[in-house]
Amino acid sequence: MLLAKTFRSTTFRLALIAIGTFGLIVSAIFAYVYWSTVTYVRSRSDRAVVTEQASLREVFARSGRDGLIALIDQRIADRSFADHVYMLSGPGAVVLAGNLKQWPDGATAAGWTEFRAAVPTLAAQDPLLRGMAVTLPDGSRLLVGHDISDLDGFTARIRAAGIAVVVLILALAAVASIGVTRRTVARIESINATSRAIMLAGLDQRIPLRGSHDEWDRVAENLNLMLDRIESLMGDVKQVSDNIAHDLRTPLTRMRGRLEKAYHAPRDGEGDAALIGDTIADLDIVLAMFASLTRISEIETRARRGAFRTVNLVEIAGEVVELYDAAAERDSTRLDLAGDAEVLMTGDRDLLFDAIANLVDNAIKHGRAGGRVTVTCCNSADGAVIAVADDGPGIPADQHDRVFKRFYRLEQSRYTPGNGLGLSLVAAVASLHGAKIELRDNAPGLLARLCFARSANGASERRA
Repeated sequence: MLLAKTFRSTTFRLALIAIGTFGLIVSAIFAYVYWSTVTYVRSRSDRAVVTEQASLREVFARSGRDGLIALIDQRIADRSFADHVYMLSGPGAVVLAGNLKQWPDGATAAGWTEFRAAVPTLAAQDPLLRGMAVTLPDGSRLLVGHDISDLDGFTARIRAAGIAVVVLILALAAVASIGVTRRTVARIESINATSRAIMLAGLDQRIPLRGSHDEWDRVAENLNLMLDRIESLMGDVKQVSDNIAHDLRTPLTRMRGRLEKAYHAPRDGEGDAALIGDTIADLDIVLAMFASLTRISEIETRARRGAFRTVNLVEIAGEVVELYDAAAERDSTRLDLAGDAEVLMTGDRDLLFDAIANLVDNAIKHGRAGGRVTVTCCNSADGAVIAVADDGPGIPADQHDRVFKRFYRLEQSRYTPGNGLGLSLVAAVASLHGAKIELRDNAPGLLARLCFARSANGASERRA
């Protein structure tokens, strides 16, 4: 099964293409070396033949045929000319001089030719010879040649090496292609098996890692992180569903109880009006909950980036403090604004107002009665920062990440007004603006910080 998948896989075909391309490159290199060497050897041999033939023709011009025959005999006896061949033939192909017994088959009366012939002065049997023939003025023919058997041997070696390389490349192609493809297919099958297990059993399965830290391990790590994220989101969806059911049950139960009581009781104008008012209030709570969910979803889709403008966080925070000043006075809480006089950044003014308002509302609502809430805006080396601090009971450190989930509420906050969506909206606004949100222990109380990156901070950009 695995072998069949190996041969059908794209990796196998790509490996064959790569090795085939490499084979063509090697073959081209061999061809270039071959033709370059052959051309070089032949050119050297041809120059020697042309030079020698010119010398012989000069002797013929000065001393005639007898002088040429004497020089050819002298050349044959000279060991320094052992790799040369000579032949002078008269009319009727009669050999007059030289170390060839007869005129070579296929050799023309004039021009270049290559042939094999037995030469007594050469050790090789039927060596490969390259020569040039000319017809002299008296009608005789002169052939001067050179032994190029080395070229013949080189050609044979190149041919043998080429065949060996082709065979080796084919063998390596088979081994490498199958080996690499089997490894790739095996890793893919591991991912596929895990995917099938996830579809059948649930999101708790993970792709096994081999510890090789290669690209396949990185892919598996990323897929496992994606599965972790999906599992976390599914858990959040389940938690949101449970929290929605929990938070909606109370107002819906109250509304049903009132309506049922009114249904069975005699009509009473004032009582009916009070019942309708209370029911409308409970419906407003439910509608506000769904409106908050819709607003958070809109922010998370980043549909509000078109409203980004340069804004002053100090002005926005001042408006929030002014809005919540009366609510703070009712709880005898002191609400202050501190920090720099101007903190410029690029963002959506309305969303930033909502985020700061939710932080201040939480600080007043869950802080200490008669305590103090401080809103601070300042410029830092990294960008703009806005912080809201209170001196209430705070939030346990292990709950800091959870409170940003939708409908998540601490046990001590279950019976206070709210729906657990305020900090979720703050987190969505922070994400839209590329800000980092932090919760810290204010000892006592809680310190919530929104840290905007320098790129979003208009003031920092102007001063740079």
